[in-house]
Amino acid sequence: IMDARSGVGASGLMQVMPATAKWTANKIGLTGFTADQINDRDTNITIGTAYLKLALDDLGGSMAMAAAAYNAGPGRPRSWRGQSGAPVLDAAIWAENVPFNETRDYVKKVLSNTTNYAALLTGQPQSLKARLGQIGPRDAALPEPNKDLP
Repeated sequence: IMDARSGVGASGLMQVMPATAKWTANKIGLTGFTADQINDRDTNITIGTAYLKLALDDLGGSMAMAAAAYNAGPGRPRSWRGQSGAPVLDAAIWAENVPFNETRDYVKKVLSNTTNYAALLTGQPQSLKARLGQIGPRDAALPEPNKDLP
């Protein structure tokens, strides 16, 4: 359903917010992007997957945090990972502690489905724990996150 629209205004198959779509289109060099293109299947998938990759890169490759960022915005999982000295947690435990019900459920479903699809595609059993890794405070030695990521 390409013209799907959420109650908060996210559109299309990838459920992208208009401002996020515009930002991502600019970031990936999609020239001439207009808001009505968000319901075009190919454009929507291009923007949604590009944004997810930008979030994944920004959050150190953490699939759990990227899924949370896709649903609730990147600032929230950044703060949920804790400050310096906070414990390092298995990503599955971190996901169980996401304070928003919708985002917590979303992250768990995305991560579970990712593992199931990987098993189907590779023909090999997958370990959710191994795929997800751990989440803890940001390593201060790493560059600052992309603050303009919406």
